Amino acid sequence: MQMNMVQQDAPARRIFSFMVATLDGYYEGPNRDFDWPVVDEEFNEFALQQLNEVDTILFGRVTYSLMAQWWPTDAAKEADPVVASKMNGLPKIVVSRTLEQADWANTRLVKDDVADELARLKRQPGKDMVIMGSSNLTVSLLGMGIVDELRVMVNPVILGGGQSLFRTATERIGVKLRKARSFRSGNVLLHYQPMRKEA
Repeated sequence: MQMNMVQQDAPARRIFSFMVATLDGYYEGPNRDFDWPVVDEEFNEFALQQLNEVDTILFGRVTYSLMAQWWPTDAAKEADPVVASKMNGLPKIVVSRTLEQADWANTRLVKDDVADELARLKRQPGKDMVIMGSSNLTVSLLGMGIVDELRVMVNPVILGGGQSLFRTATERIGVKLRKARSFRSGNVLLHYQPMRKEA
């Protein structure tokens, strides 16, 4: 007896970005200062929960270099062993035309055909992928239409100067607020859906 089986499509694999920002919209200070994010136990619990949602981390060159200098170290493993294990163990992709090699464990370098490569990965089964930090990469991928969600953690800090979160954007990008979460520290996590351009 033949049975006609209808195969259900697997849920679409998404790419979301996660960035921290100050109340006045900066992701780093005038001298690349990054001593201002409010990190506590609740933040760390959230960070681990978010890492459990993904099976691939995407970085631009600058953020990759900073992360690769910290997470493989003994100090990082001692300070936050669970997150360090995730960061070191998860597959990572660094998108850069100028970086020559990526030595951090489980990392591969993508130089060309970025949109095609990431679209191919989105069609594969698996968990979501996260762009960690990497403001320039996030803006670039937004322009390619392959970012499904923006997560911005607004910290209760005003810097008065620095690098604005989406400073490399060259055109207006519409977004829709999907949800927000307040933290005891005063941090607020905003989830935005980028609006697709009309064809």
